[in-house]
Amino acid sequence: MNLLLPFLAVLLGFAAALLLKAQSKSRMKLLLAFSGAFLLSAVASEFLPEIYESGDRTYAAYLMGGVFLQIILEFFSKGAEHGHLHINKKMPVFPYLLFGSLCLHAFLEGMPLQGETSMIYGISIHKIPIAFIFTSFLLSSHYSKWKTVLIILFFAAMSPLGSLAAGNLEILQDFMLPIKALVAGIVLHVSTTLILEASEAHKFNLSKIVVMVIGGVLGFLL
Repeated sequence: MNLLLPFLAVLLGFAAALLLKAQSKSRMKLLLAFSGAFLLSAVASEFLPEIYESGDRTYAAYLMGGVFLQIILEFFSKGAEHGHLHINKKMPVFPYLLFGSLCLHAFLEGMPLQGETSMIYGISIHKIPIAFIFTSFLLSSHYSKWKTVLIILFFAAMSPLGSLAAGNLEILQDFMLPIKALVAGIVLHVSTTLILEASEAHKFNLSKIVVMVIGGVLGFLL
């Protein structure tokens, strides 16, 4: 059941984009700050201890590979993982590279989630603003609601499919620790970027600091 949470979170973000007004974007920024702190705390308390428990320093290469892979993915996704899109909202052609990058990111995120409660919650929370922003982009680009629904459903299925693939394909199970290290690098890059972007122009923002503290504590405790 927990593995369905990322799927449901995307649907929640989709519904929010349909129902809520533009003013809700400020609330989404708070949710992004919260999810960034939650993800950072979860990966530090769940993934990193397991990765380095073996004492094999080669896993650091996979972790750094995840960081650089995410940088490359963001070149195509235009920053959607951070809750904003640096893209022309009147694109005449569907942004296949952007969508493919988001789907690959989501698929990889889902692979090591079996039994990782905090990471499931953190990634699920993070998907809400991503789905909100991407749905808003699709609607503003005049895609029909039915086409938007199909696109969002496909995206929502990526993380659960990643979890199912990792849990059922024996060849992948033999590489779970390197995969976990790769995903840890991806999550570290995304979460730290979210935290840094939370302080716009390096200004003190009490509400964002509070939600980040709460997110960090919950990510450690859950």
